[in-house]
Amino acid sequence: MKVLVLGSGGREHALVWKLKQSPSVEEVYVIPGSDALADIAHVVPLYKTEDIIDFAKLMKIDLTVAGPENILVEGIADLFEQEGLTFFGPSKAAAQIEGSKQFAKNLMKKYHIPTADYETFTDREKAISYIQQQKKYPIVIKADGLASGKGVVIAETEKAAIETVNAMISGAAFGKAGESIVIEEYMEGEELSVLGFADGETIIPMISSQDHKRIFDDDKGLNTGGMGAYAPTVLLTEETRKTIRETILYPVMEAMKKEGVPFKGCLYTGLMMTKDGPKVVEFNCRFGDPETEAILPLLESDLGEIMMSCAKGTLKGTTLQWKEGYAVDVVLASAGYPIGHSTGEKIRGIKWAEKECLVFHSGTKKKEGKYVVNGGRVLNVVGVAATLKEAQEKAYYGASVIQWEGMQYRHDIADKGLKHLLDKEREKKS
Repeated sequence: MKVLVLGSGGREHALVWKLKQSPSVEEVYVIPGSDALADIAHVVPLYKTEDIIDFAKLMKIDLTVAGPENILVEGIADLFEQEGLTFFGPSKAAAQIEGSKQFAKNLMKKYHIPTADYETFTDREKAISYIQQQKKYPIVIKADGLASGKGVVIAETEKAAIETVNAMISGAAFGKAGESIVIEEYMEGEELSVLGFADGETIIPMISSQDHKRIFDDDKGLNTGGMGAYAPTVLLTEETRKTIRETILYPVMEAMKKEGVPFKGCLYTGLMMTKDGPKVVEFNCRFGDPETEAILPLLESDLGEIMMSCAKGTLKGTTLQWKEGYAVDVVLASAGYPIGHSTGEKIRGIKWAEKECLVFHSGTKKKEGKYVVNGGRVLNVVGVAATLKEAQEKAYYGASVIQWEGMQYRHDIADKGLKHLLDKEREKKS
């Protein structure tokens, strides 16, 4: 079949790379794509939705896959389906599960899906009054709308919380995305993600992964879109995986169906492993980034076939096959990220890194035949190996041979996983 992927970043690079390996896929097109994607697929520089739909019709595209959340929240899946075109991704109504934190929290509350206690506000004074009543800090303040993965602030003090509310509701922090906010309790524990393939009725979870949101080592500094990930996590026992399926994944699919907005596509579930069990931090309506770059290298099943089953509602009975081992993804970012980013710096060493690693491009372009920086998160360097330690070493070897002026990256991606493995070994010996 012919597959069209919408997007231009590292997540889309990984999706296209994996789809190219699918026995069911003959050709892959990408819109709007990038210079790096042009090396592995047919890139078509279109930007208007009507032009993209016309292209899909003209080329007899069998399946279209959306990468970014914004086009899903805007309703691109509905427009494709109205034209009789098969689409992997949720409807506009179902994409609210990411597009509106309030929608997601209300859904979880109504259907008793475990999550943090919360309140929602559009009025600044009411929000501040609520904050002043809180006895326990930190607390979490979230922009209700889309904020490129950065719309969450953990406020350590009342003063910081009030400043955050003022910045969000005024529009200074995240524009319209923050004009409505969710204030919720801070959940203690370790965070991980479980992505699942969904067809409106059935959901099949992928291997778990762990993102690293903060810009600096030891989870310090500002939130980013993600500075790296590893998969699978070592936190989950079979019993915990069963709990996640039975108390969160299956119930949210049933809840969406009951609300008249069945979810098709990739459902991302961000979880906090608390002392009371797994609780939902957030839902996203698409593949995570950088989690996708760590998960897909371990998938052995035909991705194109799975996505088509999701779109057609025939996922039931499907079994996912995974490679033994681990993948570690280290994100290389430009100077100034996440507040801003530099651009135009010449990148050296990509070909050397590719001798040991996978390299997915998030923010690059070609200038005079050479790659230069063109974004905040620039490259994803992924090591795949039989052990987590070996995968980490491969990824950091790749990171060490790539260079440009101002390049920054975290040095502790997957360290938490290694610590858990070490603790388990000590328990066995004691």
